[in-house]
Amino acid sequence: MSTDVNVKLDALPGLDSDALPLEVKDLHVEFRTRNGIARAVNGVSFSLRAGETRAILGESGCGKSVTAQAIMGILDSPPGFVTGGEIRYRGVDLLKLREAQRRKVRANRIAMIFQDALSALNPVFTVGFQLAELFRKHRGMSRAASKARAVELLDLVKIPAAKQRVNEYPHQFSGGMRQRVMIAMALALDPEVLIADEPTTALDVTVQAQIMTLLAELQRERNMGLLLITHDMGVVADVADHISVMYAGRVIEEAPVRDIYESPSHPYTKGLLESIPRLDLKGQELSAIKGLPPLLTDIPKGCAFNPRCRYVQDACRQDPVPTLYQVAPVRSSACHFWKEVKADV
Repeated sequence: MSTDVNVKLDALPGLDSDALPLEVKDLHVEFRTRNGIARAVNGVSFSLRAGETRAILGESGCGKSVTAQAIMGILDSPPGFVTGGEIRYRGVDLLKLREAQRRKVRANRIAMIFQDALSALNPVFTVGFQLAELFRKHRGMSRAASKARAVELLDLVKIPAAKQRVNEYPHQFSGGMRQRVMIAMALALDPEVLIADEPTTALDVTVQAQIMTLLAELQRERNMGLLLITHDMGVVADVADHISVMYAGRVIEEAPVRDIYESPSHPYTKGLLESIPRLDLKGQELSAIKGLPPLLTDIPKGCAFNPRCRYVQDACRQDPVPTLYQVAPVRSSACHFWKEVKADV
């Protein structure tokens, strides 16, 4: 392994221990395809403190996972390109680092849980080998010491009989247990920021609750910043501190979790909340947002949500695109008529 790959984190220029673990500022990502340029992320900004959980919500195709991939530096390029903005870890803009330096930050300081554990894990290696490899490559540990740490990690994420199961292959684990292995892999090198991309996808409700409880416990123990990416507003209600709602590559509402649930100030957020099944509405037709998200190669003028919006007026169909208005000291909305939305609760 080259000296460049082993670069120490404290040697990164501009590293500031007092700065936030993660700051994303005006991030732009596009995909250059045969059908045109798909603008997947359009000026996204948010920050994450140590011990805080920020949820990024939205339908499939709104730019959530692309934002996470850009933060991790794992976009397929081509066709994906970061065309503007900053991604800062402790004051250092990761987009300006050499790949060797970026690779050292990845997993060591910012780690990610992928949404499809079966695809993310290599089927021809045992889970113990895949966990131990992190310690061999990043910490220079021996095979025996690395395997011992792998067993400790499986214990940490509450996989029974860890000493035996460390020698098993991914297909020998259930979906929930594979997701626990992915969590163990992400936590192996003690990151300060953990990105969880749809961590409960395809799991039944009981296992979803177990995974979210486990993540919350581990976060509290380690004081990590957790960036939770999901389309399920029910999943984040009990775990998130702040929510950023995305649509067509933009953050269209941002607020503390309680404010979002009690009084949304954007029609899209309101529509997402109304589509959650409720026990007190048993037997009634479930509400749904009409239409589909726009093609990212052909985003409508003005507010991208205007073709689906019940509050739409002429101003919504015209440029410029609405920016985030500060509608309260700690919340923002990108809607010209946010007052009407809040009043219609």
